[in-house]
Parts: sequence; C-alpha cells; structure tokens
Amino acid sequence: MENVAITGAGVISSVGLGLDGFIDGLEAGRTGTRRAPWARPDEGRHAWYSPVPDFDPRRWLDERTVTGTVEFSQYAVIAADQALEMAGLEPSSDTGVVFGTAMAGASALAGAQHLLETEGPAAVPRKLQIQAWANLAAGHIAMRHGLHGPLMTVSTACAAGLDALGYAVRLVRSGEADVVIAGGSEHAFSEVLYQAQLNYGMSGGVEDPRLATMPFDTRRSGLVEGAGAAMFVLEGLDHARARGAEVLGVVSGYANVSDAFHPSAPEPSGRWEAESMMRAIRQAGCEPADVDGIVAHATSTPKGDDAEIAAINTVFGDRPDSLHVTSLKGNVGHTGGASGAMGVAVALHVLRSGRLPHLPTTEQPEPAARFHIVTERPTVADFSVIQVNSFGFAGQDSSMVLRRA
Repeated sequence: MENVAITGAGVISSVGLGLDGFIDGLEAGRTGTRRAPWARPDEGRHAWYSPVPDFDPRRWLDERTVTGTVEFSQYAVIAADQALEMAGLEPSSDTGVVFGTAMAGASALAGAQHLLETEGPAAVPRKLQIQAWANLAAGHIAMRHGLHGPLMTVSTACAAGLDALGYAVRLVRSGEADVVIAGGSEHAFSEVLYQAQLNYGMSGGVEDPRLATMPFDTRRSGLVEGAGAAMFVLEGLDHARARGAEVLGVVSGYANVSDAFHPSAPEPSGRWEAESMMRAIRQAGCEPADVDGIVAHATSTPKGDDAEIAAINTVFGDRPDSLHVTSLKGNVGHTGGASGAMGVAVALHVLRSGRLPHLPTTEQPEPAARFHIVTERPTVADFSVIQVNSFGFAGQDSSMVLRRA
C-alpha cells in the first residue's frame, strides 16, 4: 500500500498564523483562551473562548470572496494557500479537495436569526446560504485555483478534519487524484451555542481561564470552544520525490470506527477508541511499541479524557518513560472539525524537530495514565512514528499514524 506524503501545511490558530507561527505559539506554551463577549463576570457568568485574534481576511482575500464567506471558509482558503506555497506546487486542474468541519456556518446562522428578530427581515444577509453551507469552504478552494478533481466535504463532528485527511489518503492511494488539498476548519462562536454547551455540561464556566481547559488534568471540568484551520497538500511519495518536493511526513496508517454507544459520551472502557488506534497501527505496518508519541484528542471533559486514557493504556500497556502524549486543547481550545488536522500539523513538527509540545495548563496529570503526559516543557526525543487521535460525538473514532519520510 503506497505511503502518502504531506508536502505542505498551513495553519490558522489562536496562538499563531502559518505553520511556523502556530508551532512557535505551542513551543512557548501560549494559550489562546480569552473572555467571551457574552461573559458577564459581575453576574458570575464566566465564559471563555479561543478565537483567532485580530483576524482580517482582507489581508489575503479579495472583497467578493470576503463578502461571500464567513470565518470557517476564510480560514480554510488561507490555510490552503499557505500549504500550497510551502509545497511549491501549482495545482493541476484534476487536484482534489477534501474538507472537514463540524459546525460550518452555525455561528453565522445564529447571528442572522438575531438580526431577523431584532431588526427585521431586511437585515438578514442575502448571501447567508452560501456563507453558511459546510461545502463552501472546499468549493472556494477549488474555485480559487481552478480545480476539477474530486471535491468532498465531510462532517463527522470533531473527527472531521482527520477524516478528511484519511479520505484524501484513499484518493491518492487509489489513483483517483495525484494531489489532494485536505484538512479542517471551524469557527462556531455564539452565545446560544455556548449556553447549550453549558447546559449540557460540556463547559465548566469556571472563573480562572487557566482552569477552563485542562486536558488529562484531575481538575478538568470541560472544554473551551476554539477556532482555526489546518490544511495540507497530500501526494504519493513517489510523486513528491519525482518533483523534488520536501516531504514533511508520511501518512502510513488511518482508521475510522464507530463507538455505537451514545450521542455524546464515549464508551467508558475506551474499547472502540483503542480499536481505531490499533487498526491505524496495523495499516501502517508497525506495532504499538514503534509509536513514540501521541497527539491525543483529550477534550478536557471528565468522561472524554477517562475513555482516551483507558484506550491508550489498552493499546500500549505500561510505557511511562517511552510513550509521550500531548494535546492541543490547552493551547487553542477545542477547535471541533479542525482539531484532528491541527494535531497532524503538530505531528509533522515533531517528526522534523524531535520536539513534542507540552500541555501548558495541565499541572496535575491523571494518575491512571500509564504513559508520559507532557507538561511544563516540550519533550525532546528521537521521534519517528507519531499517532494522532480524533474522537467525535456519535462515536466517530478516528486515528492516524505518521512517520518520517
């Protein structure tokens, strides 16, 4: 089975723009958590989010594209441009695009409903449908570059970005496309969405922003919603080498399985999360002992982290000194459909630099973990195989294995 090379990466995040800016933010232990506009601390309503700061799409996009899109599409288009530039590639007309998102333009819909109720029908944006529909991000990437290859959008909750990459890998391996632009994006901020999370117990509403998102910490109470995108250029390894491209990393295994347990909670034993990890490892042609590091999903919710810790323990056994595990949620919050793709961006950095970023807000790691949870500072090691997990609502359990080229 052909390995698939990643030759370009682009990132929009709350801690930095571009792959280098993103990595610099992680290495510095930066966190993007900010007080949300709908917080009312004087009333005891402590709300936090992790937005992309000072984002002006007109720095990169023409006026027509800006007015016809909202943030989730804008992030994806800009990150795709970054990835293509890094890859040194002018895409051909048959290049494919595969995109993942969980909420797409949900915040735009919420905003439009508010305008309808407060200002009347004429205030509803006339381009609302083309701004909010999930497939428009991929569509704008294709239109921007004149692409006529496979065009696909997946919405598998928080696994969407990783599943988009997994589908892109299959397109390359099958020969349906020589090159695919793939990844995920998210921007789902609004008071009504936050209140729903709070009512459902997904967010803790704590007063201290550093306690708002604490992956694998014994004190964790819930997630912080984040925004951003990560997009990549994928191509066959031989194709990449033939054109003299620098290979950032190789996707050698990917799997997606269903929990079939609950609309939001994972199966408590982590059985099916472990199964997705094992299938990805087997497809990669390696053993659990070959995996050096994991970019975990680690949402900072009590049930979610417990299940993933159990799954990692099941797959890898006792490896407190040789299996190093991190997560991005303490830095950028939970970026929904972009989270797995952002994890792949981290994996590429680790494979190239030998540095696995730490969890900046985690200080009291779960004692149940039989692996090294990376806190305080990045871990430096000879990393050659990294696994990325992405687990979404409705039991969307996905995992990917990446190697050095």
